[in-house]
Amino acid sequence: MLSIIKIEAVAKLIRFVRGEKVILDRDLAQLYDVETRALKQAVKRNIKRFPDDFMFTLTENEITTMVSQNVIPSKKYFGGSNPMAFTEQGVAMLSSVLNSDRAVEVNIAIMRAFVKLRQLIESNKDLAKKNAALEAKYDEQFQVVFEAIKQLMQEDKKQKNRIGF
Repeated sequence: MLSIIKIEAVAKLIRFVRGEKVILDRDLAQLYDVETRALKQAVKRNIKRFPDDFMFTLTENEITTMVSQNVIPSKKYFGGSNPMAFTEQGVAMLSSVLNSDRAVEVNIAIMRAFVKLRQLIESNKDLAKKNAALEAKYDEQFQVVFEAIKQLMQEDKKQKNRIGF
């Protein structure tokens, strides 16, 4: 089965809100090729399937922050109502609410994008740890060099204070 959507395209839609990786309802609606209004209605009809750790509605303050950081062009982007933000689990739950072949394909691509993002974040953590270890190692070695330079500078001062040969 050929994927209808590229993982990289989905990854660009993942945003960080409240410390969570989420995709906004408007972006999901475009991926699923449905109206945002229809997606929201489907979610509201099945709201028990979407606890707060699966989906939450953005506050005015969060929307303003996204606009000020150029994450979204303007508040008009959302069409008047506060957007819903879906976590990875919420996106998975959407596949049971939006029952179509396209929804299944899109969900597979989205799950792969979340996994890829998680792998990238983890590899960056590993790289940061290795970098810190190298810095600590070389800081110790350079500390020895700096101490040697200080001693040489002190000896040079002592020699300048001598009179005669």
